[in-house]
Amino acid sequence: MKRFGLFILFFLFLLGGGSMFSEAHAQRAITFFESLKHTKGRFYGQPFKLLDWEKQIVRDVYGTVDERGKRIIKYVYIEIPKKNGKSELAAAAGLYHTFADREINGEVYGCAADRSQASIVFDVAVDMIDQVPALKKRTKLQLSKKRLIDKVTGTFYQVLSAEAYTKHGLNLSACIFDELHAQPNRDLWDVMTFGAGDAREQPIWWIITTAGDDPDRVSICWEQHEYARRIIAGEIVDPTWYAVIYSYDGDDIYNEENWKKANPSLGVTIQIDTIREAAMKAKERPADERLFRWLRLNQWPTYKLTSWLPLELFHSTNGSWGRAEMIGMDCYMGLDLSSTTDLTALALVFPPQPGLSEWRVIWEGWIPEENMQDRIRRDKVPYDQWAAQGWITPTPGNVVDYTRIRDKILEFKALYNIKEVDADPAFATMLLQELQQEGLTVVGIPQTFVQLTDPMNQIEVLLKEKKISHEPNPVAAWCFGNTSIAKNGSGLIKYVKENKGKSLDRTKRIDYVAAWVIAMARARYYQNEDLSAKILDPEWGM
Repeated sequence: MKRFGLFILFFLFLLGGGSMFSEAHAQRAITFFESLKHTKGRFYGQPFKLLDWEKQIVRDVYGTVDERGKRIIKYVYIEIPKKNGKSELAAAAGLYHTFADREINGEVYGCAADRSQASIVFDVAVDMIDQVPALKKRTKLQLSKKRLIDKVTGTFYQVLSAEAYTKHGLNLSACIFDELHAQPNRDLWDVMTFGAGDAREQPIWWIITTAGDDPDRVSICWEQHEYARRIIAGEIVDPTWYAVIYSYDGDDIYNEENWKKANPSLGVTIQIDTIREAAMKAKERPADERLFRWLRLNQWPTYKLTSWLPLELFHSTNGSWGRAEMIGMDCYMGLDLSSTTDLTALALVFPPQPGLSEWRVIWEGWIPEENMQDRIRRDKVPYDQWAAQGWITPTPGNVVDYTRIRDKILEFKALYNIKEVDADPAFATMLLQELQQEGLTVVGIPQTFVQLTDPMNQIEVLLKEKKISHEPNPVAAWCFGNTSIAKNGSGLIKYVKENKGKSLDRTKRIDYVAAWVIAMARARYYQNEDLSAKILDPEWGM
């Protein structure tokens, strides 16, 4: 629903005959929520006074009842950007249903994708209890189990996550579903919603989430988002649902008035300067723009990947030295191994050390000879010319011959002081074992956001500050230009092939860059005894 260009979507559909609004019920809930105290930053210890948008939700949800005074609304769907205070609102809701919902032996569950995420709201709830003596007195805490119990009614509040899978047979009275967008599949949602509250008179599910990173539109969160959107648009009539979506869905993303539309707590839980800072980053890098749209404006991303760095940056750091200059020097070897479709690449990264004032990188690469001509036609790059120039080596057959790679590594071992061979442990276990038998130290580098973010960021800094140079390798340049990044909600990144619409372009290879990053994952820790002080100096790019 577009209203005067706004994309703050708010809708409450009340049941026709048989529904009523009870001011007493609404005010009772508001009074409980506001009897709690804040747990964050400068607001810590202050009364949890609901903001206008929060108070409207609480009033509508708890004040809308049937002729018996029982709640009509079962599902409260709130989609809102990060840092708008959703964790405290969710925690307050969890505590209301634990202590104030008049449910004997109730079961309140806090759900999320993993135990750590599920614990966020629970820990806020515990902090709130600690600040209210009346609640603290009647609470039994079992922190190791992430459970708290109301000693008066027997109702408990328990953390659950998608990691723990035996959840059938629950008799829930309330469920707080945090960050539904992060659920790896629909299993936990189905278990917690299908029949789980049938034995209760007025079960309720609070779903408070940010928009999801789901360009393919296949997640359980997208399914619920669409259901909520259709209710808001009047396409579906479901009086058991209360849907609120705060977002700005247009392209005028640097207009501060549009930030206000997506962030109802702007100026309170999140400051305008914070969003301005994120906006400045978004203008500089496509990956940050995507993140800005998603996490600050609550837009569902429509594309998967963004390019990493401009190719000009690679070409501007071509070196004019030869490999012989590094003979005997310390280096780290990164291996990106494959068998058929991708290239196999090896990168040697030389950190600054005596006789070398900058970082340097060289590469070797291999391709199966038998299907090289097909690959030239499909990938539209001159593998044969690169092979003739010595930038890539064809190996006999239709798969890469790992014996050729082993021999090359041992050749390098005789020339350079290889500190480590770093590789994805999921591939070529036998080759890595053979290298260990030859006296080389092999270190596994899993291909995860956590493992790849820092080395990729370091490479970017070194390139921009011209503190690294490399061979003018055309294969490496092609891979560099193909490299895109995926960025998760925590701002961590990892490399992926260039995107083509919503899909990966499988003809684009990034193997030389992958080998470089894998080597840098460990090379960045290098310390030479003579340079241990210097190498940690920011001017050296460390």
